[in-house]
Amino acid sequence: MQAVLTLVNSADTEVLGITVPTGDAWRDEEVAHVLRLLEIIGRTDIPVVPGAVFPMMNSKDFAAKWESQYGKVPYQGAWNTGNPVHGPFEIPPLPEGAPAKQPSQEDAPTFLVRMVNTYPHEVTIYAAAPLTDLAMAILMDANFPELSKELIVMGGSINPKTDDPEFKSAPHREFNFWMDPDAAHVVLHAHWPRIVLTTVDISITTRMDKNLIAQIANGTTPATQYVAKYASPDYLWDELAAVAWLDPSIITKWRKLYIDVGTNFDASYGNTRAWPPGKLAESGGPLAEVQQTLDREKFYKLFVDLITRPTPAPPTPPTEK
Repeated sequence: MQAVLTLVNSADTEVLGITVPTGDAWRDEEVAHVLRLLEIIGRTDIPVVPGAVFPMMNSKDFAAKWESQYGKVPYQGAWNTGNPVHGPFEIPPLPEGAPAKQPSQEDAPTFLVRMVNTYPHEVTIYAAAPLTDLAMAILMDANFPELSKELIVMGGSINPKTDDPEFKSAPHREFNFWMDPDAAHVVLHAHWPRIVLTTVDISITTRMDKNLIAQIANGTTPATQYVAKYASPDYLWDELAAVAWLDPSIITKWRKLYIDVGTNFDASYGNTRAWPPGKLAESGGPLAEVQQTLDREKFYKLFVDLITRPTPAPPTPPTEK
């Protein structure tokens, strides 16, 4: 929700829609949260488009089988997280209240394909969830990636330097790629004009701490009060990907790598794979621009500014002549 706010609140973006697959929570619950957020900030003009409920191949049962052979996967998003954990089509009571508006009747892959055909080479796709919807869009229209302007992804884990047990024990596992490795493989091998990757490696150098939440709480807009009420300390994964797209100068070091995801049923299933330039024959995908280091204070300042500034009003529809 915080990443959505940074993009909606920016004066430099026109958010064409928000597509929502299952990820940290089941799709329908996630859709409800996004709808309610847009109601709170007065931007119900932005369509919320339901995406995939289930990955292409992976599943909760498949993951359990993998765990029986190779060890536990502590975080599995909707499959093992929730208060309480629930089924795919249940929507528990939302603390912010239930939305009044309904989501779009269009499905996410159809919407994505339609947008890049309507605005060829102008649409930036920001992906901060499992990549199932993008893979399905590619299967629907092979020209979909080439018709976009660029793909901004929060995903992958290459070699994070951390004592966090989740990533110290499995340094190449990142949830968005792990939940649907087959979709990630399809997406990372497609012919995008540009791919930018925000990985675990750089994300874990950020933190939404109590001080940052307190700064935001000083604001008076509906967006700031929403964040102040519901935010909790955590890494700023998706927020970093969004803010770095809006202002790339917060990134102080980049590296170009070929990126893929393990799809064989073995110990490396769902793991991020990376190669330096010169290994194209082995990778088969385009080079990704991978963020390495950032100016944290500049990032935090811009993030707080984006969250606390007034949300732009919906665009005025053109008048008929």
